[in-house]
Formats: sequence, structure tokens, C-alpha cells
Amino acid sequence: MNTPALQAAEAATPDGSGVEFGRSADDLPVARVGDLVFAMVSGRNGQHFLASAWRASRPLPELKRDDFYSHHGAVADETEFRARMIEQAEHVRDLRALDRLTVRMSCSTPWGPSQGATVYTDGIVSHTTAGHGGFRLSNERNVKIHPMLRCAGGWYEEDAAWAAVALAYPNLFTALERKCADRTVRDSWPEAWEVIFGRPLAPGKSHEKDRSAFELEHASHWIVISALRSDQHAGMTEVIATIGGVRATDAEERRYLVPSDEYAVGRFGFVIDPARHAAYDGPSSFINWQARVISP
Repeated sequence: MNTPALQAAEAATPDGSGVEFGRSADDLPVARVGDLVFAMVSGRNGQHFLASAWRASRPLPELKRDDFYSHHGAVADETEFRARMIEQAEHVRDLRALDRLTVRMSCSTPWGPSQGATVYTDGIVSHTTAGHGGFRLSNERNVKIHPMLRCAGGWYEEDAAWAAVALAYPNLFTALERKCADRTVRDSWPEAWEVIFGRPLAPGKSHEKDRSAFELEHASHWIVISALRSDQHAGMTEVIATIGGVRATDAEERRYLVPSDEYAVGRFGFVIDPARHAAYDGPSSFINWQARVISP
């Protein structure tokens, strides 16, 4: 998707969404949602990502790129940026309505001593620690978690397992959190998602299911595990590949030359086409490569 050209700087434009939109001093699209300010920042190869800052109180037109320090992933264009800001504002409103209680609890967690806790309801508490965090569910609350997602001890870490809690208790989470939880379960535990919702996930709807399908389809193919631009052959990338992309000390390895303008890793790896990619046993750009004869 092509990103539209950034327009000239304009004054901040509040609207009924609860978001204040505007342009920064260096012409970045920016938005204020409560105590947070967001910017669509240019990255490499024409891509953009979402960045934020907390309590940046200056007017939007006075902010600059250096004011933003937190990273929130890729954003395609200004249309997506505005949509995500409106979604963020709805999230803030939902949070106010939920009225979660922040407290101090002296307890241990699988990630270290609790440094803060948020009570969602009786028996469901989210803990933060110095390095990680997650939910603790009472036995009574934990039995409602689907068996395919249930953690026996009632602890659900914040990276992925938390989504099982949101799936079981949707009324305790915002619309944005529910959306993220659904995506997390689809990506990480597609079989559980399909059982819970009673329908299959189509291709492209689950990272883990797509990865498994890729590995099954290419189980007998040579897949690249390392690559670098060739010093010996201009315009070519020298790659090391193994069957199925296996990374093991005893896995057979082969080298190939791939045109650099063709080499793109993709979601799960680059598959060698023996009819088009030449097996290579010449001088290598890889350090410590031990020469071996490779049959085409």
C-alpha cells in the first residue's frame, strides 16, 4: 500500500472523536488522546510506525520527532493512523467506564515480587513486576477459562496468555483489548480458537496456523537459514539452506546464489527453487564456512 505524501503543516483540529489531530513542527501527523500523544514516524523503505509520548503538554505544532520514545508497531498511512487514534480514544472511554482499582499487594508472582496490582474484579488481578507481569486468577475464576487455554496455576503472563482471560471475561475488558485478545489467540493457539468459536480460520487469519501450513508444504524443500550479499558475485546473495529450514548442528547445509533483487525472506522463510537458484561451492562470503562439494 502506498503512503500518501505528507501535507503541509496545519493547526490541530479537535473533533467529536475525543482526539486532537494536528501536525508536528517537523510535519509529522500527530494526535493527542488523554495523557498520551502519538505520531506517525517515517521508518525505512518508505514505511511508517506509531510512536508515543506521555504527558507531552506542549501544543501539537510545537512537538518534534525527538519528543516521542515509545514504539507501537507499523502503521500503513495517515488513514490508518487516524483510525487507530479514534480506536485509542474509545479505549480510554471504555477504561473509565470499567473503573478498575489500582492497589498495592505484597505477594510473589512467577515474574518476581508484585510492584503494583490492578483489580479487575474479585478473583482477577493483574500484577506488574520489575521485568514482566500478568494475571492471577482465583480457582473459582480459573475454571471458566477454556481447558485448551487454561493455566493450571492461574497465572497468565502479559505477552500472550492474558488473552485467555479476556476471552473468558469479555465484560472486564475494553473493545480494543478484546480485539487484541482475539488476534493473540488466533495467532498463538489457532486450534483452541477454532474449537471455541466453532469455525475454521482462513489462510492469513492466524500466524501460527499459516506457519504450520508453510512448514508442512515445504518440509522437503531447501529453505534459507542464513544470507548475505556475495563479495564474489555482483548482484547476487549467497545463502545457506537446509531441508525444511531446520537449524541443527547435524543438519545438511547447502549454499546457493540468489539474485539480490529477488531475495526477500517473506513471513516464514525463503524457499530455494533448484530450477532457478544455482547450487554454489565456490569461494564464500560466510566466515568459517568449510568448503564442500554441492550437487545441483
